[in-house]
Amino acid sequence: MSFLVREIPASERPRERLLKHGVRALSDHELLAIILRTGTKDMSVLDLAKKVLIEFQNLNRLNEATVSELKKIKGIGEAKAIEILAAIELGRRINLPASGKVILANPYQSYLYLKELIQNESQEHLVCVYLNTQSEVIETKTISIGTVNQTIINPKDILKWALKHSATGIIVAHNHPSGNPTPSKEDIIVTRKIVEAAKIMDIIVVDHIIVGKNRYYSFLENKKL
Repeated sequence: MSFLVREIPASERPRERLLKHGVRALSDHELLAIILRTGTKDMSVLDLAKKVLIEFQNLNRLNEATVSELKKIKGIGEAKAIEILAAIELGRRINLPASGKVILANPYQSYLYLKELIQNESQEHLVCVYLNTQSEVIETKTISIGTVNQTIINPKDILKWALKHSATGIIVAHNHPSGNPTPSKEDIIVTRKIVEAAKIMDIIVVDHIIVGKNRYYSFLENKKL
């Protein structure tokens, strides 16, 4: 037998509070409780939701969770874990442009776009975003995957996809699993090589974004291109 939402006093029930005060009045654990629906025989759904958030410290950490990690929490089975991850993914997709055309007009927009792709990877991922003349994304391609602190960057691998998609601009990006986006000497040297190789083909390297933990480094902003 599990604690149900209806067993919680009416004034404290998340669904009733949402109807009365609006969704934005609810706390993180109340929103999560609505998704979970039921608690355990020893714990109300509100307490279970609080336990999940405490276990993962905050919503950003929960965003990185896997089904197996969630199932380690007593009271969270496979079904509940899947529902949590599905809700998180739906929220992420809602933030994508409705038109389907993504325009990356400045480094911060580029960072937000790339953050979703590579921030939480445990290895370095080299990703290239190929643009048309209107700065619209034509294609996003993972070029290579490296170790914890190194990925292999070959300008030829980057440029062949630019030619295939008739791109006029490229945003090069990779993540630093350490969380610190400061470029290494190698990052700077390789970026110069990519820029020079692209010039020969009349392709512009618009930026090189290094994605850290909730921060980034832009070669364009720092005048390193």
